[in-house]
This record gives sequence, C-alpha cells and structure tokens, in this order.
Amino acid sequence: MREFNHPHQDEAFKVLSSSKVVAVVGISPDPERPSYYVSERLLSRGMHKVYFVNPKYANEEILGVKVFASLKEVPESVDIVNVFRNPAHIEPIVQEAIEIGAKCVWLQPGCENPEVIEKYKDKIHIVWNACIGVEAGYL
Repeated sequence: MREFNHPHQDEAFKVLSSSKVVAVVGISPDPERPSYYVSERLLSRGMHKVYFVNPKYANEEILGVKVFASLKEVPESVDIVNVFRNPAHIEPIVQEAIEIGAKCVWLQPGCENPEVIEKYKDKIHIVWNACIGVEAGYL
C-alpha cells in the first residue's frame, strides 16, 4: 500500500471540538463492536447531537437513539459523518456525505481507504487515523 499523509490528531480534535452534529454510519447494537462503545462515549460527553445510520437497523433504537437508513434521512445539517465500515464500502458514504453538505467525513481506524481519500480530499474534509472516541475524551 502506498504511503499517504494524514492529519495530526490535533487537527482531529479541532474538527470535533468545533462540530455540533455527528452522524455515525455503521452503528451496531452489539456492545462489543467499536461503533457501539465509541458512540456510547461520544454520547456520554453530551457535547454533540448524535444520529445513527445503518439500513440494517433502520427505525430501531440503539443507545436510545433512532437509527436512520441513510444520511439523507438525518433531520438536520451534519458536521461530521463518522464512519465504521469496511474500507471497500466507504466511497458511497463519502459521496452521500458530500450530497447532504456534511462538513467532514471521519474514517475510524481500520476504515481508511487511501484511494477514496485521494479521490475526494478536495471535495470534503476527511479525517483519518484518529478515533473520535479518543478525541471526545479530551473535550
């Protein structure tokens, strides 16, 4: 895999601390999954409005939050689209984030796709190699 530069965690913290609305794509009801426990931490900080997106669990609740089928269903403007998905499946998510006017796509560790990052880096702010749950701990 080709080397590529990534933003320093200070930038990730700045993005998170200046944002109000986070949409988590790939949420799971399984407490053992990173999407669950990282979202739980984000919610516990109480500093962001958090929405969940996963068509598999649409109209259910996870951590007391209704799950939407797509980003287009989120009822307000999204600052950060926080992605917990296999790198092979992130391009449509990035495209939808751009379509809804999100300010940033945050690819959780393990979700990075260098080709997609390169292709869309000039169309939307992309943060990677930083965990939103870790950064939320500093807020």
